[in-house]
Amino acid sequence: MASVKEQFLSVFPELIDEIVAPDRDEPSVAKHILEAIKHLEKVLEYNVKGGKLNRGLAVLATVQCLAPNKAPTAKQQRQAMVLGWCVELLQACFLVADDIMDHSETRRGQPCWYKKEEIGLIAINDAFLIKSTVYILLKKYFSDEACYTQLVELFLKVTYQTELGQCLDLLSAPTDRIDLDKFTLQKYQSIVIYKTAFYSFYLPVALAMHMMGFGSEANLKVANDILLPMGEFFQVQDDYLDCFGDPSVTGKVGTDIEDNKCSWLVVQALAKVTPEQRQILQENYARQDSACVSKVKSLFTDLNLKQTFLDFEDETFIKLKELINQQHALPDEIFTSFLEKIFKRNK
Repeated sequence: MASVKEQFLSVFPELIDEIVAPDRDEPSVAKHILEAIKHLEKVLEYNVKGGKLNRGLAVLATVQCLAPNKAPTAKQQRQAMVLGWCVELLQACFLVADDIMDHSETRRGQPCWYKKEEIGLIAINDAFLIKSTVYILLKKYFSDEACYTQLVELFLKVTYQTELGQCLDLLSAPTDRIDLDKFTLQKYQSIVIYKTAFYSFYLPVALAMHMMGFGSEANLKVANDILLPMGEFFQVQDDYLDCFGDPSVTGKVGTDIEDNKCSWLVVQALAKVTPEQRQILQENYARQDSACVSKVKSLFTDLNLKQTFLDFEDETFIKLKELINQQHALPDEIFTSFLEKIFKRNK
């Protein structure tokens, strides 16, 4: 029997066909627009499937937890898969745009979409196209459901929150200057909660809760209060892996140091440095130079930030487990399954 992930993947080609078929098969559509539709199919194939799919699979897992006897109906299972792919589509939209803004080279072990010779800045419009497909699928599968408005509004709200987080991230990382005083823990937390936690952790669970009739304000607050700190934890791991991870495992070459990012590592470093070490950061951070990057990484190592991260990871895991155990509104498994997937991850 196919695994849940295999079943989830098997649905994707069907959804691509459902997205493009109305325009592709409509006789009144100008034949030249078919070129754009074929391009969209290539965009979706290249950018959506290659990740770990944790966000999409989290929708399925949450629906199963909330279903009577943990046995969703065939219709609920299909709708959960559609919502899961909607989250993955939104993720792909963000990543295509993010890679352009961060001047990244690789994503998921292959060249970034904009880095493909025939694509370039066409990728900006491709990101818009990917985001539009979310609402095509929502209308097709949920327009007759009571939860339709909540689902659409949730996607709109979380997209806006993520874009605000990305904006703050970019404003904190100007390309023409470095201001270490801007790298504070408070600013870092604001960036990661808005840029990562809302869409990566809260969104998949909240979608499933609305779909299954558990979307009360009180229940959503319980989910929010656990999942946002979990999302922050996830981003701290990402920042650590950007610097110290193995690109052959993570699938991407980290660029946070060169890109002047307000990352968890530089925030922690600034809390520990001597005046002399701070000067090393000032002179080498945000430089597009491999020797400068090496000096910053050496400084992070001298400051024992690897151990600082490992301690943080263990402490945060315990705190999150306590938060999960303290609530009784929702099945613990919704949250523990997320936590187990990300704890001690290496990619």
